[in-house]
Amino acid sequence: MTKTVGVLGGGQLGRMMVEPANRMRIPINILDSAGAPAKQISAHDGHVDGSFKDAESIRKLAKTCDVVTVEIEHVDTKVLEEIEGTVELCPHWSTVRIIQDKYAQKDHLRSHGVATAESKSIDQATEENLKAVGASFGYPFMLKSKTEAYDGRGNFPIKSEADIPEALKQLGNRPLYAERWAEFTIELAAMVVNTKDGTYAYPTTETIHENSICKLTYTPARGVSREVAKRAEELAKKAVATFKGKGIFGVEMFLLKDNTLLVNEIAPRPHNSGHYTIEGCHVSQFEAHLRAITDEALSEDDLQLREPAAVMLNVLGGKTPDSHLKVYEAAKKSPRIRIHDYGKAEARPGRKMGHLTVTARSMGEAEALIQPLIDEVDRQAGKTVESHAPPKRQPTVAVIMGSDSDMPVLKAGFDILTKFDIPFETRITSAHRTPEWMVEYVKSAEGRGFKAIIAAAGGAAHLPGMAAALTVLPVIGIPVKASVLDGVDSLYSIVQMPRGEPVATVGINNSTNAALLAARVLSVADPSIGQKLHDYFETNEREVLEKDAKLLEMGPQAYLAQMPAKK
Repeated sequence: MTKTVGVLGGGQLGRMMVEPANRMRIPINILDSAGAPAKQISAHDGHVDGSFKDAESIRKLAKTCDVVTVEIEHVDTKVLEEIEGTVELCPHWSTVRIIQDKYAQKDHLRSHGVATAESKSIDQATEENLKAVGASFGYPFMLKSKTEAYDGRGNFPIKSEADIPEALKQLGNRPLYAERWAEFTIELAAMVVNTKDGTYAYPTTETIHENSICKLTYTPARGVSREVAKRAEELAKKAVATFKGKGIFGVEMFLLKDNTLLVNEIAPRPHNSGHYTIEGCHVSQFEAHLRAITDEALSEDDLQLREPAAVMLNVLGGKTPDSHLKVYEAAKKSPRIRIHDYGKAEARPGRKMGHLTVTARSMGEAEALIQPLIDEVDRQAGKTVESHAPPKRQPTVAVIMGSDSDMPVLKAGFDILTKFDIPFETRITSAHRTPEWMVEYVKSAEGRGFKAIIAAAGGAAHLPGMAAALTVLPVIGIPVKASVLDGVDSLYSIVQMPRGEPVATVGINNSTNAALLAARVLSVADPSIGQKLHDYFETNEREVLEKDAKLLEMGPQAYLAQMPAKK
């Protein structure tokens, strides 16, 4: 039997939840004010007009539904606890209550062995107490409101004792806690789904914040190794599994300088960092949430990316009431940009009016497509937008060699990669002289977005084989002719790899074939490279046929006479 879903809150998250509900024929009733964004695209008599914080309105909604969920956690959990026996709550009321209080949330996570930044409750908001925190945590530290805080509202960074009076002026009338400053290198997030069958994670996402508001997300996270991304997903799943109730959760994390991870905050609902999933993944965060709370089928495979890269840009209100509309007009010039408008009347500075998403065959391509829209959002906010060169494309082929003496051999391969417009990175890393650097570079290659590795080496030629032992990326070995044995030793060293460690091996000094093979690997996912390969081989065929016709016309002796002498 199809379950009817009731949603507390009808803002943009509710609006985006209605869209898959309509496709899946899941009845969905919204509690929010008349004309709320979610109600604008769902016209029926089952909605409830009122506040999602009002107890009587929540009771009224519950009577019409089988499942009640939230699109905002700032709701009355006492009434949710009261109605628990009459309707299923997803997530459970106790989960919402814990997460509402950010200090209680941190305390809960720590009690279950989930790493978070050290925090301390502030029982009385006085200068003396905050100075004591500074003496304990050091400066800077974060002063945060325990409740009713979002998009940076309710947070104040205290960089020195001089900031304490202003912090108390802004937050002194709220329940507060202090948090030790996290020296992070990057902010990450992962959407996680609790289902009746298990807990599943979407890919790790990089989040970029501006004025404490999420501005951009990049998926997969840029410059993060596969190992770190997997650890982030496992940490997010571990954190969410400590809470009761089915549904989607947004888990925000810090990656510290030593590559350790801390959970920053958790949202018990769809989250801004998961908007990319609408176009980017097989099943969006909103559909996954509905599937989880109505017990429809869902697996972790359903949460994977459709294309290698996805970027989401929030359209924030600018200096004029129609600033978001001007951004949309700019976005329409690129058919690959997907526009999501939230149905809000007028833009205000910093107000989330909509978002834009682009998916692409590489992160470099996605970045190039989204950059003009980032500029337009900034322009509408009144910022000076300087003209800049197109963003540097992310290399997809790594070309490594044991010594710079191998460079002349690689030139022909460089020319092929350049001809096919394949961005590549070239590094010197020896399996024997710099083994630790070689291991570090190759192990990080997949996480950095490389799709293939070309490795050139002479003599014992261990570099290609060692690289293949450290990565699942295809490795193409080039035997380099040395001063002795004519490169046969290198050829045998590369081609005679033990079973289980394959290395594609080309002829001695034949970097042309190595580059062409790398292009073939990339063409599987990038049709534009496939077309260049077709053009290349058609050109080769045409040249051979032209030579054959000339030979037939001139005869062999005359043909030989006009050929340049071999050196």
